[in-house]
Amino acid sequence: MLTRENFVGPWAGMPVAWTADNRFDETTYRQDVAACCKAGMPGVYTGGTTGEFYAMEFDEFKTVARATVEECRRHGKPSMIGCTSTYTLGVVRRAVWAAELGADAIQVALPFWMEMPADGVVPFFKEVAAAAPGLALSVYETRRAKVVLTLDQHRAIKDAVPNYLMVKSNEETIGHSPEGCAELSKMVNVFVGENMFGSLGRCGARGCCSSVVYWAPRFILGLWAKVDRRDWAAVDTDCAKLDRLFAFLFEQWGGRGLTDTGYDRLGGVAGGFLKTNLTGRAPYPSATAEDVRVYRDWCRRNFPEMLEG
Repeated sequence: MLTRENFVGPWAGMPVAWTADNRFDETTYRQDVAACCKAGMPGVYTGGTTGEFYAMEFDEFKTVARATVEECRRHGKPSMIGCTSTYTLGVVRRAVWAAELGADAIQVALPFWMEMPADGVVPFFKEVAAAAPGLALSVYETRRAKVVLTLDQHRAIKDAVPNYLMVKSNEETIGHSPEGCAELSKMVNVFVGENMFGSLGRCGARGCCSSVVYWAPRFILGLWAKVDRRDWAAVDTDCAKLDRLFAFLFEQWGGRGLTDTGYDRLGGVAGGFLKTNLTGRAPYPSATAEDVRVYRDWCRRNFPEMLEG
């Protein structure tokens, strides 16, 4: 069972492997999940933005979730299933399925097509949590949901849902600031980007829904070990390297419109750790073999640890 003590570290947020004819490549995906488990990552999840929850049908979601939970269980690692949808019943159906499979946690963002009214936030999370009793709840807080939760709303969710254990805090949300992270950390574990481990680790951040952990497992797991022992000087050095990498990615490909899954497939494939292909689902653009070459060339010159997966 996940608790605040063990729901920590850089969890691998997996892209889904697709075949050339746009079907779920279960064999490759299971290999990638198993590789993450064997590499010592604290846990694995799917159904986030990188996992393209927004671009699959419910039957596909069920198959991907089953493969994730089964592979994690086979290798003794916890699993988290992203259950976000555009309406409450869609989330509830996914949460029920995750519970039936035996997942350890669900991750849920607010429905995002239309803005949720403030008085609907707590009842929404309460209904979702009731559909998956006993599972840890992670709130995926993102500006894409059009609503930024207040500290009081986080407190109210925690009061209504004791199994609310983790929040994935993204840019412009309360957990992404030092003060907000410190306050949120009093009640839930705050997950932030890998490059924020230095600034927000000091304020109580306890992990990451990570992609870079499968771009370069040794580097990111090593970075987390430094955070865990509070070696802040070493953490700051590593985070500065990540900042330079992310700046390069934005400069090189920001104008192409790559989404999360596009960047994460690029890094995972270029580093040699993932076996998935580069292609995500249309209409969103994907990286190419030439992009992999450019990325590898930059890393060889500037950040060779990214190629030591």
